Amino acid sequence: MMSMTCHNLDFGTRVLDLVAVGSSSNSSIERHVVKNHGKTFATKVYGARRMACCRQNISRTRVFSTNTSEALLDGVGQRTAPVLDLKKEAKSPISLANLFKVVADDLQTLNQNLQSIVGAENPVLMSAAEQIFGAGGKRMRPALVFLVSRATAELVGLKDLTTKHRRLAEIIEMIHTASLIHDDVLDESDMRRGKETVHQLYGTRVAVLAGDFMFAQSSWYLANLENLEVIKLISQVIKDFASGEIKQASSLFDCDVKLEDYLLKSYYKTASLIAASTKGAAIFSGADRSVTEQMYEYGKNLGLSFQVVDDILDFTQSAEQLGKPAGSDLAKGNLTAPINMA
Repeated sequence: MMSMTCHNLDFGTRVLDLVAVGSSSNSSIERHVVKNHGKTFATKVYGARRMACCRQNISRTRVFSTNTSEALLDGVGQRTAPVLDLKKEAKSPISLANLFKVVADDLQTLNQNLQSIVGAENPVLMSAAEQIFGAGGKRMRPALVFLVSRATAELVGLKDLTTKHRRLAEIIEMIHTASLIHDDVLDESDMRRGKETVHQLYGTRVAVLAGDFMFAQSSWYLANLENLEVIKLISQVIKDFASGEIKQASSLFDCDVKLEDYLLKSYYKTASLIAASTKGAAIFSGADRSVTEQMYEYGKNLGLSFQVVDDILDFTQSAEQLGKPAGSDLAKGNLTAPINMA
């Protein structure tokens, strides 16, 4: 291994060393050196030994819950949660597939509608839509819309979901997919869910336009729901996406990013949409204000937790499991929770 005090060491190796030694080690890397070299020396070549050390260190990392109050990140890190046993969790019979069984029919209908909604206007978009929506994915966000819709419908005595519930789920998935297409362009990602990204297949111009079209199409369907509260709620999400991307771009290779800043970026890019979808579902059920606000908090904290776990998996799973290159966030200078907490 190269000397850890060498100031000419490339940034990718240097940050991996930072994770590998852990906070309790006597070894040290000057953080200002890492930061100064970050923008000049970025690499995608990882030493196997360092990556193994990173994974061992990450597996020992505590995962904290974020019990936020009215201020988005008030009180973050003030409570210590038990250490998460990842091996035990992996063997749990609870899985997304099991949780989503109750809304399997709803999801099947949604899948059938999405391609026709997006691709009806243009054959190129139809082809892109087949690539986008046929690339797997958990459909977690629309599934949450359906689950919350059915749960809150029971509270108010509704016998079945309304067309607005179903349209909301489609809108949420279109917005999410549009954000992924633009994300892949900005990150220059070649693969997603084990398949080539849209801009790799059709070029950057088509990818950007496909994302723009889906944002516009979802906004049109959103306006036709004729519920001002939900329109404002979902419109804010699209603004949050842009804020999150700007925040991420401005903090690349920055080892001094605070946990609160990381969580705020994660809220903008991930949790905002999930929170809006769960609250919107409750609103369309006619639930009272206290329930809709609780659904927002539920979605927000679920979204933050989801992003932290997703960032951990970027270090602990293989490219085959991830459907994209492992460690890609680190290679691009996006220092996430595992680096922040190491």
